[in-house]
Amino acid sequence: MRKFISLILVGIIASGITLSLLKIPFGTPKTKVGNYYLNKGIEQTGAVNIVTSVVLNYRGFDTLGEVTVLFIAALGLGMVTLTFKREKREIQPSSFILSVGSRFLFPFILLFGTYIFLHGHLSPGGGFQGGAIIASGFLLIYLGCKREINEKRFKLTESLAGLVFLIIGLMGLYFSGYFLFNFLPKGVANTLFSAGIIPLIYIAIGFKVGAELAGIINDLMEEK
Repeated sequence: MRKFISLILVGIIASGITLSLLKIPFGTPKTKVGNYYLNKGIEQTGAVNIVTSVVLNYRGFDTLGEVTVLFIAALGLGMVTLTFKREKREIQPSSFILSVGSRFLFPFILLFGTYIFLHGHLSPGGGFQGGAIIASGFLLIYLGCKREINEKRFKLTESLAGLVFLIIGLMGLYFSGYFLFNFLPKGVANTLFSAGIIPLIYIAIGFKVGAELAGIINDLMEEK
C-alpha cells in the first residue's frame, strides 16, 4: 500500500514538473485585480512596494485580523504558562565574550528592525518582519546576558500600538466611510515621507509584533 501511494505521489510531482516545463496553460488567468493593483497602486496609495499597498490599504482589514490572531496566540500562551509551576532558579552568567557581543549587537539589531518597518512602503519588509527582528534582539540579550524583559512595559507597548492601529483605521472610516482609508497626503513616491498612513501603520505593527513576540520568548524561556 505504501509503495502504491508513493508511486502516485511521484507521478503527481513528475506531472507537475513536466507541465511546468512545457508551459501548458490551464485557462485564461484572472489578472484584472492584479493588474489594477499594479497600475493604480502607486497613484492611489503612494507606496512603491505594491505588496505593502495591498496589505495595508486595499486589504487592510485582513491585516487587522492577522494582528488579532497574533495577539490571541500570545494571550493563549500566557494563560497556558500560568498553569505551570514556576521555580526560582539561579541564573548562570554567560561567558565574557558572549555577554559583551550580545550587548554590542543588541542596538544594531533594534536599529535594523526599525529600518525594516520604517521603509516597508519603499522596499521589501514591513511591520511584521521588523517586529520579528526586534524580538530576535531581545532573545539574544536574554541568552547572552540572562536578562528578562519588563513585562509591564512590553504589554503597555503592545496595547498602545494596537490602539494606534485602530485609531488610524477609524479615522479613515470617519473621513471617507472606509476603514483604514489613506486620508493623509501621499507625498512623493520613493521618499521616506510618503504613502500617507501606511508608514504610521507599519510603525504601530512593528512595535506591536516586536512586543508580542518578545513576550512569547520571555514566557518560553522561563523555567517552570
